[in-house]
Amino acid sequence: MVDIEQPKKKAAGVPAVLSSFKFGFREMGPVRTGKVFLKMNQDGGFDCPSCAWPDPDHKRKHAAEFCENGAKAVAWEATRKRVPRSFFAEHTIADLQRIPEYELGKLGRITEPMLLRAGADHYEPIGWDEAFHVVARHLRGLDTPDDAVFYTSGRTSNEAAFLYQLMVRAYGTNNLPDCSNMCHESSGTALTRVIGSGKGAVTLEMLEQAELIVVVGQNPGTNAPRMLSHLEIAKRNGAGIVSVNPLPEPGLINFKNPQRASGWIGKGTALADQHLQIRIGGDQALFLAVGHLLLEAEKAAPGTVVDKAFIEQHTSGFELYAKHNAELDWAAVELATGLTRAEIEEFTQRFIKSKATVICWAMGLTQHREAVATITEIVNVLLLQGNIGKPGAGPCPVRGHSNVQGDRSMGIWEKVPDAFLDRLDTEFAITSPREHGLDAAATVQRLREGSVRVFFAMGGNFAAATPDTAVVERGLRSCDLTVHVSTKLNRSHTVAGREALILPTLGRTDHDHTAAGPQSVTVEDSQGAVHLSTGNLIPPAAGLKSEVGIVCGLATVLVPDVGEIPWADFAEDYSLVRQRIGRVCDGYEDFEDRLRSGEGGFLLAHAARDRREFRTSDARAQFSANELTWLPTESGRLLLQTMRSHDQFNTTIYGLEDRYRGVHGTREVVFVNPLDLDDLGLVDGQVVDIVSEFNGEERRAVGFRLVSYPTARGCAAAYYPETNVLMSADDLAKGSNTPVAKGITIRLEPQS
Repeated sequence: MVDIEQPKKKAAGVPAVLSSFKFGFREMGPVRTGKVFLKMNQDGGFDCPSCAWPDPDHKRKHAAEFCENGAKAVAWEATRKRVPRSFFAEHTIADLQRIPEYELGKLGRITEPMLLRAGADHYEPIGWDEAFHVVARHLRGLDTPDDAVFYTSGRTSNEAAFLYQLMVRAYGTNNLPDCSNMCHESSGTALTRVIGSGKGAVTLEMLEQAELIVVVGQNPGTNAPRMLSHLEIAKRNGAGIVSVNPLPEPGLINFKNPQRASGWIGKGTALADQHLQIRIGGDQALFLAVGHLLLEAEKAAPGTVVDKAFIEQHTSGFELYAKHNAELDWAAVELATGLTRAEIEEFTQRFIKSKATVICWAMGLTQHREAVATITEIVNVLLLQGNIGKPGAGPCPVRGHSNVQGDRSMGIWEKVPDAFLDRLDTEFAITSPREHGLDAAATVQRLREGSVRVFFAMGGNFAAATPDTAVVERGLRSCDLTVHVSTKLNRSHTVAGREALILPTLGRTDHDHTAAGPQSVTVEDSQGAVHLSTGNLIPPAAGLKSEVGIVCGLATVLVPDVGEIPWADFAEDYSLVRQRIGRVCDGYEDFEDRLRSGEGGFLLAHAARDRREFRTSDARAQFSANELTWLPTESGRLLLQTMRSHDQFNTTIYGLEDRYRGVHGTREVVFVNPLDLDDLGLVDGQVVDIVSEFNGEERRAVGFRLVSYPTARGCAAAYYPETNVLMSADDLAKGSNTPVAKGITIRLEPQS
């Protein structure tokens, strides 16, 4: 039943606890739920398979160190439901295509490899050895290894990711797109250029020490709920918090911490001191204006606002930046941001008063055309006041998938530096290809051309996650072979090539036991901490393989004689993999020894954060001079941002509820400001088609219900992946090639 109510003004509290256990009991039962929840994010337990938010140290961990959406993710993976082979015998591939994504996920865990043979209309069981030979036969039959693509999701462990990229490079290609291409590539591109590292420069402790925290383009109440606990700590320590977002989100309005008594019976904690309801695409103009005002304040009171000593000792490009920013078109800034000058001046005063500032952001920034310029503008503001490399200060990109940052550290990158490849080649006596491979956007373009012959996915849901949905589906169906390593069914399994394989794998919660004994894997969180993850549940089937086992099993068939790589040994003992990682991957030196000598983990070094050393082209943090850009619209048009619901993580849909935004029983909604509805002659509850416009081409999402909602004027919001059909594979962020999912020009057409 569809029901729309007023959005909430508080997050977490008792409803979040009840929701967590409701999902757990429904999927796992009470005993299994208790066993799993008490091991999540604990020493000796497993890392949450959901977001990459870091864990507090063992002295500060709670017994329930998880959030509502983490509980949903674990319940979804650790479900007692199974997909038997009879299900595949009863349902054709056409039947599977008609099952909604949400219903596919509810079917349960896959327990054996399944093959869709050429010309067949049903998946059928297949043994592991035969499955590996099917893949090897297709890959060996290609004219060039570059006709194959090897995708990776961010849930893959460090060990599996390292071996995966090793196998792919031993095979002969750098076609290693990953989910980071579609999410935080803009962060890595910008930060690498201006501070010398694509990773954030803030730890959990540093966040709690900040005097000012700015949360931009992020909804932590849904996307990283455990972040709210640490914002609350910072708030109690005296920090000011500002939210910059087109939508008001309850997590930053008021947080009821379920780990504190006040979260159960009290009023909760009001987090954000100021909410800037910015127009979509206006963030770059906002921080350009903040930089301008900081420089003006320094002129008025020399030596009180700008950290001149830091600028002189550690940065370059300041003079050009200051000159460029001396004059500002305030009319353009107000149009771009939808904010008043007074609001921006109040915001800037918070920077002036703060001696330690952290700026956090997520996909609300990274998926714009000007995302790279926007992030460098944020860094400009931080550099002006020396807010990097000191307690309580720095840039803090908040990444999504639980090991998306670790995958990149392991070499899952289509353009990994030659220095990494040199070490890899020396370590394993191979010759890695040096030509850069395909990223996610380029993969979509190659699929459009029909020139991808084999598509292999280590996790993820590529068909649902990418832009130009119809184009991607046609391209995947034209492949000779599609392969998906997965725990459960998703949309991509129904978009099969001429032949298709589903290879089931152990999940993060499953106990992994080889001939060498129990095995653990590792992950790297979004703030650069590495830690062990050990599953504790009996696997869904006796013959299920881990991701490590699948990669090694395939490699022994595909590249058995390439280099000196002990695939069989790696499959049995993951510590041997970590020893090799320590000799190849930056920051992971003596990996296994450090892992075992600490408390199950350690913090990676970060030169800019730890020593104010910047590994840039001139060994300094670099100011950037960016022209003011924004997104004007014609009459009758709005700017769309795609986003998650509260019952969702990326393309995985746990339910049809968005409790905080007041939407129940549906996902086909579009949120629009009531004044914009009036201007467009539309009404709340009306059903419309959303039509996007890009370079003269139109794309259509059919049958969405209008929801009157307090968004920024001129803006609209809707859920992905339902609205990915509106995105163009050619509409990409400058510099990072990330598909644009924020700032899409649309019109709303009433259905007759």
